[in-house]
Amino acid sequence: MDDKRIIFFDTTLRDGEQSPGSTMNLAEKLRLARQLESLGVDVIEAGFPASSPGDFEAVSAIAGEVTKAQVAGLARATRSDIERAWQAIKHAAAPRIHIFLATSPLHMKYKLRKEPAEVLEQIRESVAFASGLTANIQFSAEDAARSDPEFLIQAFNAAIAAGATTLNIPDTVGYAQPAEFGNLVRAVMAGVKRPAERKIIFSVHCHNDLGLAVANSLAALEAGARQAEVTVGGIGERAGNACLEEIAMALHVRKEYFGFENGIHTEQIYPTVRLLSRIIGQPIPLNKPIVGANAFAHESGIHQDGVLKHRGTYEIMDPSAVGMPTNALVMGKHSGRRALKAKLENMGYQLDEGRIDIVFTAMKKLADLKQTVYDEDIEALVLEEVYRIPDKYRLVHLSVQCADTGVPPTAMVVMDIKGERRQHAGFGVGPIDAVFGVISSLTGRKPYLEQYRVDAITGGPDALGEVIVRLTDEGCRSVGRGSHPDIINASARAYINALNRLDKKRAESCHKETK
Repeated sequence: MDDKRIIFFDTTLRDGEQSPGSTMNLAEKLRLARQLESLGVDVIEAGFPASSPGDFEAVSAIAGEVTKAQVAGLARATRSDIERAWQAIKHAAAPRIHIFLATSPLHMKYKLRKEPAEVLEQIRESVAFASGLTANIQFSAEDAARSDPEFLIQAFNAAIAAGATTLNIPDTVGYAQPAEFGNLVRAVMAGVKRPAERKIIFSVHCHNDLGLAVANSLAALEAGARQAEVTVGGIGERAGNACLEEIAMALHVRKEYFGFENGIHTEQIYPTVRLLSRIIGQPIPLNKPIVGANAFAHESGIHQDGVLKHRGTYEIMDPSAVGMPTNALVMGKHSGRRALKAKLENMGYQLDEGRIDIVFTAMKKLADLKQTVYDEDIEALVLEEVYRIPDKYRLVHLSVQCADTGVPPTAMVVMDIKGERRQHAGFGVGPIDAVFGVISSLTGRKPYLEQYRVDAITGGPDALGEVIVRLTDEGCRSVGRGSHPDIINASARAYINALNRLDKKRAESCHKETK
């Protein structure tokens, strides 16, 4: 391996999904995994197979789908976890078992309740067991940034002796500072005994609690690490992880400074971030580096004048380099099925003929409701009509009446519930409250509405509206998404989508408890 080649290890589907409100269903995980492969990441950490039957199923499905990237399954340093991870990934084109165990004094004393010698022995035993299954083993020393460097070196030496090929140095709680973290990486690399017959890769996994995940990762790469663990959009536990697109573009824009190579196709960055945003129902912040709406916007007169004279005055990268769209109109009511299929393929969607028919029918209906159909509209239809969980609850008809006449807003809803047609009407303090109240009455579910948000997917008065709702019920949380030119209809779809997700979560939880 070229010593200047940086490995991108993406953990959006594992650590990223642990971010509150970022849960994905199987179809969404598969869609994102395909896009990550198109983006060019080297390793996809597909999940934590031992954590639940649903996670095992998702990891196994991704392992069977991905052919270019390695597929990693996370495991605690126990035989049962490792066996479970291997069962999920063994049919992958390039499987990797990722084992972790804490090495900081704080974690060993209070979480593991083990002495250092016991931790070293557990590392040896677990890595040796995994090495009997595959030669591609990664060991992570959890909370490495707060570990004693000498003990960290002992832990890594034990892992190497047992067969590990990748050693990960995580800043698990985002505590480190760039210069400090770079020095730790250098010290560990200098102290670890690397066998001549085996290539050992050093990796870093940085969290963003102090806003330094990207800076710490870049400092580690400069210090000698050759794998960066990242997530799309920087999502993850607490304040998140090192952001894939920010590290990728830092290495791209400042290539002369860093001198590194990597396999990221930068023009796929924006489509990947946008896909994740749509799946988890979280908007891309306007001021987000690289992909935010304001990333290439200039309001200051001085800046505008400078950019008009020479773009390089105030822009260090071209929007097209990260795949930012021009939002060109390409589809309409007279567009044919073949044109839609080509458009979907250009957008990165590989759909079978049946699913293309579903999108085509939905696109024709939408084209009758609005004059112009943009890429974002088509993407919303794909996510709404194709990549969704099986419906226990489905909206059939909706009618809302509201006026400034002293009569409360009234909603009349017809739903399909487990194949049975039901209908009900009710009042509310507003039209959305009335709709949600009637749906709750029909389903017998009264979750807490944690968040409600409305966005216009495209511009113009006939824009397709998208509604995101976040519900909490009996300790479970779900995000629902609905899109429609009528915002009230979109709201009903989002609420029902969230209820379907809550039911699926509850079913998975019950299944897990009976295992």
